[in-house]
Amino acid sequence: MTKEVMIAIRGLQFDQEQDSDEIETIQPGEYYKRNGAHYVIFQEYMEGFPEPVRNMIKFREHSMELTKKGPIDVHMVFEQDKKNVTNYRTPYGMMLIGLDTGKVEVEEEEHRVTLHLGYTLDVNYEYVADCTICLDIRDRQAADFDLTGTEKEEM
Repeated sequence: MTKEVMIAIRGLQFDQEQDSDEIETIQPGEYYKRNGAHYVIFQEYMEGFPEPVRNMIKFREHSMELTKKGPIDVHMVFEQDKKNVTNYRTPYGMMLIGLDTGKVEVEEEEHRVTLHLGYTLDVNYEYVADCTICLDIRDRQAADFDLTGTEKEEM
């Protein structure tokens, strides 16, 4: 896979009332693989903040780490069948978040890498939601996403 990639990120949360909240975004970024770990680096712009959030995702089979720096500052660790707790700093204050990860699955192809992650999120030791994240990383030239983050042609 080339260094220049497009990253489709899909997230879904189900809260206690089973209401769902879905997020989809497509970002340009950089990808590399070193010592068996995949790395993805990209910037994300948040409404109301001139400075971007710098994101680095490191993942391998059964684990993922997400580091955000800028208006949001956090290092989140997702390890299959483990719970990790971390501080999540926002411009509005600090939160303690818990990430109880159920599954981390990685699929690797010649021009594409996908990651599927399922976890339970709590804030300050209170349950918030069951969540899923899907990362779809493709060579920039081979990427064929439409504006909703789905492929133009069937998979």
